[in-house]
Amino acid sequence: MIKNPRSKRILSISLLVLGGVLIFLAPENAWIGTILLVLGLGVEIAGLVIGHRK
Repeated sequence: MIKNPRSKRILSISLLVLGGVLIFLAPENAWIGTILLVLGLGVEIAGLVIGHRK
């Protein structure tokens, strides 16, 4: 796991931004939209977990 707090914070913020972009760009009525939404949520959760671990 990443020990450096600065690197961990940068990774966490970038994952949160990437997840938000994926969720924002997901179309409403297609399977790809559902896949992008789930992928975006997974990236958001990963970013939160990395950011809160001590």
